[in-house]
Amino acid sequence: MSRIVKCAHIQASNPKHDGTVAEIKEAMIQKHIPLIEEAGEKGVQILCLQEIFYGPYFCAEQDIKWYESAEPVPGPTTERMAEYAKKYNMVMVVPVYEKAQEGVYYNTAAVIDADGSYLGKMRKIQIPHTWPGFWEKFYFKPGNMGFPVFQTAYAKIGIFICYDRHFPESARCLALNGAEILFNPSATVAGKSEYLWELEQPAQAVANGVFIGANNRVGTEKPWEFGQFYGSSYFVDPLGKIMVKGSRDKTEVVVADLDLEMIREVRDGWQFFRDRRPEMYGEICQS
Repeated sequence: MSRIVKCAHIQASNPKHDGTVAEIKEAMIQKHIPLIEEAGEKGVQILCLQEIFYGPYFCAEQDIKWYESAEPVPGPTTERMAEYAKKYNMVMVVPVYEKAQEGVYYNTAAVIDADGSYLGKMRKIQIPHTWPGFWEKFYFKPGNMGFPVFQTAYAKIGIFICYDRHFPESARCLALNGAEILFNPSATVAGKSEYLWELEQPAQAVANGVFIGANNRVGTEKPWEFGQFYGSSYFVDPLGKIMVKGSRDKTEVVVADLDLEMIREVRDGWQFFRDRRPEMYGEICQS
């Protein structure tokens, strides 16, 4: 018996490159609103926005002015998004820059249920600091909330943010915690990571018998222009097959119907969870 959930990503370019931090932030929110409404009108049940959706990927530089864009979670932006979640009866994954207290910031994704209620948040666990232009340790403290799973109106979902996808433990923890759909909001540019974009997460979907939605922004962002965000947001099924994929350069809503019954069918065939031997893996946690 099918159990279909209509899911979507929004992949978008940044519309404003100058002005105050507040103006840049609001411009990106305003760009997203009609896209969120489009998803709602299409009957999307779970919608995922891109990493720190309301701004540019400011980690291309190290400047304390971007701390101004951080806010509490829950807070003003999650409250605004909750209005749309409730209006369209749509679960939303809302990645923002979280201010936990003065001087303590996280790369965070909030989860809002279909009735507009706040379910909780996930803080990015692994924080990169690599050349060129991924100076994230300047902005983010490593997440300290583990890998929570959220029981939404439509499915059990988990989140791992951008760089977390390079660590197979992320997906495994979420799947073992009961997640059926994993969402990976990202900001990644053409270059060394692109060939991994459609390699790692299909493999993780197979290894864990889950659906994964990978989300990436599009365009180049001034003044840095350190690389092109190549979009290509997609959903992959538990057999590792990409179901739908967005364009490389277009702002759009990427929609897929996920039949969650497939999880049981795949796991009954590939008994990876039955045959795993966690008692033998301790040594990888010792170094």
